[in-house]
Amino acid sequence: MSGLRLPWQPPQRGTRRAGGTAGWFPFGGSGSAPAVAATSAPADTAPAAAPPAAAPAAATESAVTAAPKRSRLPATRLIAAGLVLVLLLLAALWFRPGAGKVQATAHFPRAVGLFVGSDVRVLGVKVGEVREIVPEGTSVRVEFEYDDTYKVPADAKAAVVAPSVVSDRYVQLTPVYEGGPVLADGADIAMEETATPVELDRIFASLNDLNVALGPEGANKDGALSRLLQVGADNLDGQGAKMNATFEDFSKAVGTLGDGKDDLFGTVRNLQVFTTALAQNDQQVRSFNQNLASVADQLAGEREELSAALRNLAVALGQVAGFVRDNRKNITANVQGLAEVTDVLVTQRNALAEVLEAGPTALSNLQLAYNPRSGTLDTRNNAQTPEFGKVLCTVLTAIGKADRCAELEAGLAALEQGEKPALLGGDSASRAPDLTLGGILGEAR
Repeated sequence: MSGLRLPWQPPQRGTRRAGGTAGWFPFGGSGSAPAVAATSAPADTAPAAAPPAAAPAAATESAVTAAPKRSRLPATRLIAAGLVLVLLLLAALWFRPGAGKVQATAHFPRAVGLFVGSDVRVLGVKVGEVREIVPEGTSVRVEFEYDDTYKVPADAKAAVVAPSVVSDRYVQLTPVYEGGPVLADGADIAMEETATPVELDRIFASLNDLNVALGPEGANKDGALSRLLQVGADNLDGQGAKMNATFEDFSKAVGTLGDGKDDLFGTVRNLQVFTTALAQNDQQVRSFNQNLASVADQLAGEREELSAALRNLAVALGQVAGFVRDNRKNITANVQGLAEVTDVLVTQRNALAEVLEAGPTALSNLQLAYNPRSGTLDTRNNAQTPEFGKVLCTVLTAIGKADRCAELEAGLAALEQGEKPALLGGDSASRAPDLTLGGILGEAR
């Protein structure tokens, strides 16, 4: 019976191969070997060995599944390496020294009780720590840092603060930030801007020095201090009430000064303004002092004349005093009369002002109107009016010649009737008045 070869049949869709991987081979493509069923060989032919169908198929399936794994493995490693590198970079940036810190340096005359790691505070709140302490001859350089979330003014000062006798000290930054520029990174605070507390051993040393200075080897070597204390005790013995009153009065005086502090400081400010004005006008002040010195020298050179003048003045004042004493009544009457005159002047001040204003012009006109040849006043006034006669009569009455008023009125009436005065060629018996100044006053020509 001869062997029969069966044609290879492709696997059904979705069937899993022996290697456990689902393969899709619709056309029996590469990667699979056809399975050949074993048949009986012919009688005259040796039976052929069955072909190794399973082994090639498994090897092919392994190659198919291994190829994708080799292509994805390098990409995964690259991604993992990149993530690790980013994490390391972030960690370095986050945990590097000085990140988010402001570093600064301060110089102190000494740094007793200050160590690396000591606090740096603002208003007693810790904001950083000391990083390094380096002695530098007569000073100590202290390097510190603090969080940049806290703002410190650019002109900040540093002080070593001892909260107690035995505890560690810390660096205090002051003043508090209220605006403006801040302390820059790497800033340096000079020793003039720092402060340190007085050490307890220095206080004890000062007390010991004082004790030695006042002791038997010092001020009390001859018992002077003891005698001083004894005398002081003797003087103050029984004076407690007076000492108490003194302290009370001193307290009241201080209270008075405190209540009047505004006036006191106002006086000080005014003195400051005065001294400032003197300083600003120094040249003028010097000139004044020089002139004053010159006047003093001149008075010193004429002291004999000045002394004589003062003696004469004393004599004159004595005579005036005697005159006033001897003529007291007359002086009183004159003063009273002067008071009445001044009262009239005050009452008639408007008329007086008008006279003083128009008087110079009137006198000038009078001088121009007077005719010395005829002794008349050449004016354009209408002397034939009754009002003019009344005016002249008033003037005559004022000067004590009221008896001339009747004659003047009669003459003015005759003049009004056409009679000429004798001075102008009229009859010598004419009643027309002589209107010259002498005729009005009744003086002979």
